[in-house]
Amino acid sequence: MTIQEIEETIIDEFSCYEEWLDKYAYIIELGKECPVIDEKDKTENNLIKGCQSRVWLSCEHREGKLWFKADSDAVITKGIISLLIRALDGQTPQDILNADLAFIDQIGLKEHLSPTRSNGLTSMVKQMKMYALAFSVKQ
Repeated sequence: MTIQEIEETIIDEFSCYEEWLDKYAYIIELGKECPVIDEKDKTENNLIKGCQSRVWLSCEHREGKLWFKADSDAVITKGIISLLIRALDGQTPQDILNADLAFIDQIGLKEHLSPTRSNGLTSMVKQMKMYALAFSVKQ
């Protein structure tokens, strides 16, 4: 699936919930499905700067595509990084760089996060795009 197709699926899933408490519960559930980073990769280098909670993100480049794993010490944050991984995992660096991730605004995520969590979301997206940029240069 393309990033845009995945985003449309996510938007459809979130449209099933009217209340934001239900959407938060869904985000927490998604966090339980997050591809978990290996303990050995929970290093300072993989820690995302700008997040209130601790979020580790690793990236592997295989066969021209990027594969992400993450973990967080906060359940909502883990759900958010899981959503981002779902949208970008297995995509090419160029597709990730070109992705606008409009689903974030369309599901109302940013507007329903605290300012510190919203900054953390921005930092997560930025880090994933930095990996994409790094691997696009190496090709």
